[in-house]
Amino acid sequence: MGTINRAVVVGGSLAGLRAAQTLRQEGFAGDLTVVSAESHLPYNRPPLSKSVLNGDDDVALPGAGEVDCRWIRGRRAVRLATGAGPSAGTGTVVLDDGTPLSFDGLVIATGARPRRFPAEQAPLEGVHVLRTIEDALALRASLDAGPDHVVVIGGGFVGGEVASTAREKGLAVTLIDAAPLPMVRALSAHAAGWLARHHKENGVELISGVRVTALEGERRVSGVRLDDGRLIPASLVVAGLGVVPNTEWLDGSGIRVEGGVVTTATLFASGLPNVVAAGDVVRWPHELFGGELVRGEHWAIANDQAALAARNLLRGPAEAEPFTDVPSFSTYVHRARVQSAGLPHLADETRIVARSESDGSLAVALARAGVLVGAATINGHKYLMRLRRAIAARTPVSEVVL
Repeated sequence: MGTINRAVVVGGSLAGLRAAQTLRQEGFAGDLTVVSAESHLPYNRPPLSKSVLNGDDDVALPGAGEVDCRWIRGRRAVRLATGAGPSAGTGTVVLDDGTPLSFDGLVIATGARPRRFPAEQAPLEGVHVLRTIEDALALRASLDAGPDHVVVIGGGFVGGEVASTAREKGLAVTLIDAAPLPMVRALSAHAAGWLARHHKENGVELISGVRVTALEGERRVSGVRLDDGRLIPASLVVAGLGVVPNTEWLDGSGIRVEGGVVTTATLFASGLPNVVAAGDVVRWPHELFGGELVRGEHWAIANDQAALAARNLLRGPAEAEPFTDVPSFSTYVHRARVQSAGLPHLADETRIVARSESDGSLAVALARAGVLVGAATINGHKYLMRLRRAIAARTPVSEVVL
């Protein structure tokens, strides 16, 4: 691959920032443009469902305003043309105001957006999603107003953290989750069972194994209808329904999109030598798990993956390195630290490898065909770090000792 002279990063959140920073750190001296749909400089999203809801507005990312690049804020990419034939190795990103941006190196870091209720229900007052700083400030104001009954739909990261914060504020909370246990796919049944009990012990009404079919109300939401016919009263609803990768702008580009941008193990899109992708928008084949396509929605993946994607873009496919980091996440729910590593949902065997009543810790090892593929811990950070290293080493579960 020839030298890159014009690089474009589409996406101005953490992954986009890290990609831009890494390009400069690796010696790229050409034109660098970063396109962001938001009007802000990149900021830290994990605090939005925790400390920001409690009044702390510090979401700054170090160095966000110091990158030597052209920032285009408040604009979205709507089309991508990749070069072919004589123009191979070049391409154009078209923005929503018609601006064309030519490139010979592209980083796709457009992230994801929250799933929402049908359009006819979304306009109800008192219904929130949480993805941006504006979402967090609006939800904070609504929680501080002291609603009678908060209903959180979805027991994942955002749902669990919002339920926890609302209970800290002394509010009545119902958490509704379609799965039999909250976060069971990411944690295993043992750890998810502990989490379910933890929610209940902290005053959350947990309703599992049912789906929401409708939001009810005239101007403002007043209730949540379940698929078993029940109506749960609600004066405030927070929808944590998961996210949708932002890939529509890639339609017609030739880039493979299946639940995200499908890349090579080295993060090149569709084998193109000048297009890489990173962050929430990516599905990549993970070498530790037999090429299983993985999409991670966590801070560490966006941070580390973007740095490698940028380095690989400069090196070219022949010298690129695969992204083999073990996926992991960490969250706090009602003051308990809940963590996971690997791909627990692949497991066909579960072992509790550590448990302590004195400090409330729990560590679960998960294996497929006898080899460790996942781990989940409660209040057990030291265990999680050891298990994560064991997953990376493809350790037989019979040899796991903590």
